[in-house]
Amino acid sequence: MTITAAADGSALGNPGPAGWAWYVNDDCWRAGGWPHGTNNQGELMAVLDLLRATAHLPQEDLHILCDSQYVINSITKWMPGWKRKGWRKADGKPVLNVDLLKELDRELAGRKYTFEWVKGHAGHDLNEAADERARAAATAYQQGVAARSGPGFPGAHHAHHAHHPPAAKDAPEAAPRAPREAATLPGAYEEPDLFSQLDNGAFGEPDAAAQPGAAVPEALVEELERELLGPLVRGDIGRTAVLLHPDFMEIGSSGRVWTRDAMMMALEEDPGERTDIEILGADRIGADAVLLTYRSYARSGTTLRSSLWVLDGGRWRLRFHQGTPEA
Repeated sequence: MTITAAADGSALGNPGPAGWAWYVNDDCWRAGGWPHGTNNQGELMAVLDLLRATAHLPQEDLHILCDSQYVINSITKWMPGWKRKGWRKADGKPVLNVDLLKELDRELAGRKYTFEWVKGHAGHDLNEAADERARAAATAYQQGVAARSGPGFPGAHHAHHAHHPPAAKDAPEAAPRAPREAATLPGAYEEPDLFSQLDNGAFGEPDAAAQPGAAVPEALVEELERELLGPLVRGDIGRTAVLLHPDFMEIGSSGRVWTRDAMMMALEEDPGERTDIEILGADRIGADAVLLTYRSYARSGTTLRSSLWVLDGGRWRLRFHQGTPEA
């Protein structure tokens, strides 16, 4: 028997609130995170926790789907050389995320495993499911709410340290180094539109917060909206209540006006599905507001959309959304 699982990580701001997740199916997945970390730390932790979760089945082959070349190369190509050099790179500099890599090295001993690279955010079911859960965990830490940990692997004894590995303690120290490793991260991903069922909408674009030089408020708002657009978050009325402004209103592409309460209830009942979008702009409107504009794609045609996020009590919250069918 071969266990096939996808592993993924997320960091809002990179570094920033971080999450990780692995996913086999809806009854077998796990997620966690930290208040501060990097994308690469989340990617590594997802694989590490998967190994720990399946440690009681050492005879089973493990097939790990991963969209991070950094993780795959670290484990399958670079790690032996790093170990010979005392966990230093060819240039003599210390290896980043060394605590997580040492833990991975220990957990991999005696295991039968293969890695398969999959293109991130390109519609691969397992990868998308892991991505949604990792981003949901990162957003939970960002918003100060409990992160969903998932059911775990049947028969596994999930240790508490799986949520807080050595890298979690080291994350603040690793933060200054994160911009240098950010260039190794995948460049793009897709997330569904908050209103994909209600308005036949869509959402998905490159991760602006992970790009060097991105303006912080605009990048943060894009991350928050993408997280809000994930079905896992959309279906959680507690989290949508945090992300939607108390005075939120939407004018949908159908012409219907939605209030905050009506939207939260509708999303909880039907979180919707993902489609595609094209980002048109992310513009600062004064010090406390950011306007996102984009084009969504659906079977019925394209829709031009705008979302206004405002700073409310120290939190960015979605104040207004509108969708207009494109001629």
